[in-house]
Amino acid sequence: MKILIVGYFTEISKSNITRHFPEDWEIVIVPPGREMLHHIEDCQVIIPEHVKVDSSLLSTAKKLKLVQTGAGFDNVDIDACTQLGIWAANAAGVNAQAVAEHVMALILSYYKNIPFLDAFMKNRMDQNQLDYAGSELKGKTIGIIGLGAIGKKVAAFCRVFDMNVLAYARNNAQQSDSFVKMTDFNNLVSTSDIISVHIPLNQQTKQMINKAVFKKMKNTTLFINTARGGIVNERDLIDALKNRDISGACLDVFESEPLPTDSELRSLGNVILTPHTAGMPDGLKFHKKRYDFFVNNIKRVENGEDPESKLNQLL
Repeated sequence: MKILIVGYFTEISKSNITRHFPEDWEIVIVPPGREMLHHIEDCQVIIPEHVKVDSSLLSTAKKLKLVQTGAGFDNVDIDACTQLGIWAANAAGVNAQAVAEHVMALILSYYKNIPFLDAFMKNRMDQNQLDYAGSELKGKTIGIIGLGAIGKKVAAFCRVFDMNVLAYARNNAQQSDSFVKMTDFNNLVSTSDIISVHIPLNQQTKQMINKAVFKKMKNTTLFINTARGGIVNERDLIDALKNRDISGACLDVFESEPLPTDSELRSLGNVILTPHTAGMPDGLKFHKKRYDFFVNNIKRVENGEDPESKLNQLL
């Protein structure tokens, strides 16, 4: 069994990942590029990051049985997988705890001004010159766009902080309960103090958050995106931040990744940035729970079973 893992990993990460698979499996970890194309020809499984798995790539994978992604799968052509008889599966929910904790860390960092205060102390500034605004979370309304595993975790955490929770889900089956109030999209964006995005990127959600949506938000709104950068029109977000149409943003994902060094987002004082690390429990880019899921799913396919969290159905 040959497993091809495509992405950017440190040597320590590679070592941790390799050790997590059965010893008799061949594990190849490469960045996107020519070396990847060499290995795609004879691998049975591909775990892709930062690479598009389309019909062109799949057509060269003569032995491929499974395309296994993390939570997101916007980089995979599911229809092409189905047509070629290749399973596609994600790992929905395995990083929900990590992402939800990251969201809360961003919210607290923003309202408690942690980046500013840290810099103030380390720059040895005069305590008498300290001047900043802060806020408590109690009583604030968070609007959660997408109430899947991550959205539900965020809602549960917000309960502890005595916050009000609104949620919008494209799935109309979601119902309000004693704590989370389901609402329509326009009401959520126009009344929430904090808006956090937790939906997948697809044709229906691409650039769903744009200039028109930012104009509906309150000028005191904090916007958070830990889902996918393509859900937001980044130029419109930058304009909204510079014009103070919204108060600020906390971003872990971007339209282009890694975030270009010359991006205006890097120079805005009302933005907190992290490098697409919300789903990682540590800095080694190794998430044990996720790789446990990967190993189990690969074994299922190897044994002729359907993978868990499958994204297609093969005949």
